[in-house]
Amino acid sequence: MTNISFFIDQVMRYPYLQQALLAAVLVGIICGVIGCFIILRGMALMGDAISHAVLPGVVVSYMIGINFFFGAVLTGVLTALAIGYVSQNSRIKDDSAIGILFTAAFALGIVMITGLRGTGVDLWHILFGNVLAVSRTDLWVTAGIGFFVILLIVIFYRPLLISTFDPVMAKATGIPVRFIHYLLMLLLSLVTVASLKSVGIVLVVAMLITPGATAYLLTDRLPVMLSLSAVFGVISAIVGIYFSVIYDVASGASIVLAASVLFGLAFFFAPKQGIVTKYIKQRRYKEASRAS
Repeated sequence: MTNISFFIDQVMRYPYLQQALLAAVLVGIICGVIGCFIILRGMALMGDAISHAVLPGVVVSYMIGINFFFGAVLTGVLTALAIGYVSQNSRIKDDSAIGILFTAAFALGIVMITGLRGTGVDLWHILFGNVLAVSRTDLWVTAGIGFFVILLIVIFYRPLLISTFDPVMAKATGIPVRFIHYLLMLLLSLVTVASLKSVGIVLVVAMLITPGATAYLLTDRLPVMLSLSAVFGVISAIVGIYFSVIYDVASGASIVLAASVLFGLAFFFAPKQGIVTKYIKQRRYKEASRAS
């Protein structure tokens, strides 16, 4: 209880903690929502690819003195387009194209970072995140991206829903499936950029996948899944910031670990899909069969 009081007192006292908490909550919401579609479409590897492939764009942005948002989004979109182009114009399948291009882009980014040694530019926080260093400008960028992403999901909810569960039917009904796919890639790139300061490139894929996967174990309905995923993202953000402040540990890693713990609880104790729940039901069924 003392730690909780201390945490609340620190948040109320220091504006940078307020900004960090707000940024982490926003990231939890938008990662949770977009992550549901990534999971249902079986595109977890694509999320990993884009989150890593934005690194060269971030480095170039810092080199030419512009906001990293522009370089990261451009690189993410170009990578998504390149993956589609390679898989459609060769015998290489999607998963192989993703592996080739995202590792190449990430390696290029690492080389560029190491080449900046001695310039006073430190980009390692982009890799691992530091939500406690989020500025007011970063917070507004995250809020703007979040609003834009949620707005587009609301506008294109029906095409996203149909193309996610039945692409063949979506094509038959005239839904532009390819456009929806690349729209989702754009949103994924934006969400990745919004998450860079909070959890970093290395860990952002966890925030994209884990809350959605947790929600997926608890419900079969997409609207409920979207809501639960956003809630789990928010809980992970608050708990992660709490442990980061109280125990002076890495904020991004703390947020991801909190999300992982929630997934573990759902994995074992979900009402229908939980391992422990299934075991208990099986035992009860066996005991009932013996009794009868």
